[in-house]
Amino acid sequence: RILQFAFPCFGAMLPLDPSNTALTAQPQPGTRLESAALSPSSLESNPDCSPLSVSLTFKDLAFTAKLLRGEPKVILEPCSGHLGGGQLVAVMGPSGCGKTTLLDMLAMKKTAPYSGQVFINGHARNALLYPRIAAYVSQEDDMPAHWKVREALEFNVALKRQPGASCKATAEFIDVLLDTFGLAGVAGTYIGGPQVRGISGGQRRRVTLARGVAANASLLFCDEPTSGLSAADAELCVRALHDIAKRLSVLVMVVIHQPRREVARLFDTLVLLTSNPGRMMYFGSMGGAPAYMEACGHPMPVQATNPVDFLLDLVTPGVELDATDSLVEAFAKRQQPELERQVEQALVAKGLTVRQMLHLAHCRALSDDESPTSSSDEDESGCLIWGRARLGPYAVPFHAQVVALMKRRVRLTLRNPCAVSMQVLLPILMGLLIGCIYQGVWQSHSYLQVVFFIYIMFTMITLNSLPLMPTLIQERGYLKRETSERLYTVVAHQMTVLLITVPLSFVGATAEVVIAYMLSGLPLVYFRVFLTWCLLLFLVFDALFQWAAAVAPDGEQALSLTLPFQIVFMLLNGLMVKESSAPFLLRWVFEISPTSYAMEAIFARMREDTSVYDFLGYAGRSSSKGMAVVGCMIFTLRVLQVLALKYLNKLRK
Repeated sequence: RILQFAFPCFGAMLPLDPSNTALTAQPQPGTRLESAALSPSSLESNPDCSPLSVSLTFKDLAFTAKLLRGEPKVILEPCSGHLGGGQLVAVMGPSGCGKTTLLDMLAMKKTAPYSGQVFINGHARNALLYPRIAAYVSQEDDMPAHWKVREALEFNVALKRQPGASCKATAEFIDVLLDTFGLAGVAGTYIGGPQVRGISGGQRRRVTLARGVAANASLLFCDEPTSGLSAADAELCVRALHDIAKRLSVLVMVVIHQPRREVARLFDTLVLLTSNPGRMMYFGSMGGAPAYMEACGHPMPVQATNPVDFLLDLVTPGVELDATDSLVEAFAKRQQPELERQVEQALVAKGLTVRQMLHLAHCRALSDDESPTSSSDEDESGCLIWGRARLGPYAVPFHAQVVALMKRRVRLTLRNPCAVSMQVLLPILMGLLIGCIYQGVWQSHSYLQVVFFIYIMFTMITLNSLPLMPTLIQERGYLKRETSERLYTVVAHQMTVLLITVPLSFVGATAEVVIAYMLSGLPLVYFRVFLTWCLLLFLVFDALFQWAAAVAPDGEQALSLTLPFQIVFMLLNGLMVKESSAPFLLRWVFEISPTSYAMEAIFARMREDTSVYDFLGYAGRSSSKGMAVVGCMIFTLRVLQVLALKYLNKLRK
């Protein structure tokens, strides 16, 4: 029941034989699914009603890259194939043969244009719903260092779970994953990183793989999951994937380099490619590959200890055993016609669509006492819907995404001493420093010192969020990978920033202003307007820094992007450069400069006690106009930040 909860749409894969009555009995598109056969109670009581696992069919997939000079280069020639559920598939070949390219195209991660078609259960791949049944594990183990292992799995389960699943079943399923991947002993340990002590590299790789499985996917694509690992860790990773494929009937496709014999035996199917250009050389069982090569006139030497090394030597151009040309011809005669026949057969013997699978998974997740009623809805294919099945790329609604992200952000913030110190303690120390330097400045009757105090405070408050930019750029890496898996939306991520990160920095900025103001001895009558404009400046520059962190590729470029704004706004504020003496082409900057409005507002409030306002020659603009301008700037920068996070710095494949 635990495994059925996690993968409700998986069952035994049926062979592609038109005479198979179990296969031909599956509903065709447009066929009504009878409620008696699909009710939640019958699904549990009758094993024959368990839904089919996913079959993956690809036809004429090919990719040609364009070089810098515009010249085309064929990376992968057209290739086709068919794979059923419950298999562990190895994609192997020499460097440059298009292994990762093929995987990315099948996983719908390829951002460059390519040709060919991909089918799920004989139906053309639905780009909108495909992320609901497919998960992709990249080569990078990019996760927050202060995250615990169990929390990482809980995060993916929470954002990919089916509605109606109980907390107990969820916890038990996570325990199953921890045991399967050998992580039960480190479930409460930090994942770690360069600055944080945590689990080992092999364990971190297994956490990444477990997160992919926790995504409730029927297709799992893994790009070189054993790279950089020891032989023991590599075997543990592949063995865990093998167990998942068999126990849950998941189709797991892995790009791997020269595994040792014990690891190679765990794979069911081998897709062997050659390079220059990438072409398919073998598509069949892993155990049958040596016999196939022998039938093609290339027997494996008796002294060979690892068949995989022998196979790769045969398909690597330029090595001593290179048999690329003859194997290409042999594949075209021996295997390609049969593969094409299987592909055509798969397109005729269609199974459930992804939409129907999601409906069926929704039904399985409901409690036993729920059943379809006369008021049940029907989708366009005639499938009965119990309740509301989510038929978009995201498994959970927006509010559930925000809750999961907020839980993670709160935990990571509280565990990271640098985050709290940068956002709260550092501003407090700066407030104490500035307050001590300008202590009692009002009582000294040196209005020039008062002007400098106000200017310094406005300058420092605008820099409060500057140290956060490297952290925000690092978070963007997690965001890009997790949103590409459709775990949550960019807007949900931004909501957690506005609800947790910004308020925490806001508290630090408020404490800084209060401490410095009280030590300076300025009258309390000016405190309200001073605090208001300090916090408005903080909010607008915080939005500016976060926008730059979303736009720039790295921290250095982000800093370079914000410097012109800081310099211009701090110079053109009426103190350093008056509006009347500024160059004509730059006078419009005063109309949008937040520091100019802040300086004018505070000195206008002090007009009765000092002559600074008249000396600086301000134009008498209202504070309401300034607040409206600053508010529009904050809103615009936040919108631009969301757009930048969504459309810029994408993962290129």
